[in-house]
Amino acid sequence: MKSIAQTFLTEFEIQAPLTRKFLERLPEDKLTFKPTEKCMTSGQLAYHLAIVPAGIVRAIQSDVMEAPDFQFPEPKTVAEILKAHDEGVALVRELLPKMTDENMNATWRLMHQGHEIMATPRRDFVRDVMFSHWYQHRGQFSVHLHMLGLPVPATWGPSADEPPLFMQKGQAA
Repeated sequence: MKSIAQTFLTEFEIQAPLTRKFLERLPEDKLTFKPTEKCMTSGQLAYHLAIVPAGIVRAIQSDVMEAPDFQFPEPKTVAEILKAHDEGVALVRELLPKMTDENMNATWRLMHQGHEIMATPRRDFVRDVMFSHWYQHRGQFSVHLHMLGLPVPATWGPSADEPPLFMQKGQAA
């Protein structure tokens, strides 16, 4: 039976290349595009997508973390975004498998100015923030791509621009 960390790593190995496909679609001259004033720029959102998994894996290395300030840097190039993604993928591959089921079931805490704002099993934090949060932002990023008139990659099923992955593989054969 797979460990909790290995189960998460299996999912991550499927999703990381899909996320990279999204990031690769952003043209260099559209990094500062914003669908509305309330939105992050496409570059900020892409960079956030690139760094979320590594940030979560770093966070779970200890039992307590101070809440981040949620500043979203504006990358200068798509290459900077892709480099952050690739380095993050390597970090997840290195650190996640080291987490035992005991670690994953232990309570992890998020603090803000000395006050506990979250206490949850580490595995639930990984599920909710590394994956669900990541997928939510990937969905938001697909809106940016649509609004820019760019093709949106297929993920589990087809997008408006591409058939599902299993059909793409069949077409390439």
